Amino acid sequence: MPKMKTKSAAKKRFSFTASGRVKAGPAGKRHGMIKRSAKFVRNTSGTMILSDSDATIVKKYMPYNR
Repeated sequence: MPKMKTKSAAKKRFSFTASGRVKAGPAGKRHGMIKRSAKFVRNTSGTMILSDSDATIVKKYMPYNR
């Protein structure tokens, strides 16, 4: 069987923790920070762990990163 390909967009946006959970950057911080509250900007800094339902989708895109 040929090897499966990793989606290039997924490997740029997601990474895995040592226990196999998926890390991602929170959405909503590209532009328009003036209209966002300070609490929203503060809470969306850094990375977050995806929910289980979203993580299953990402894991299909990245078959070898586990």
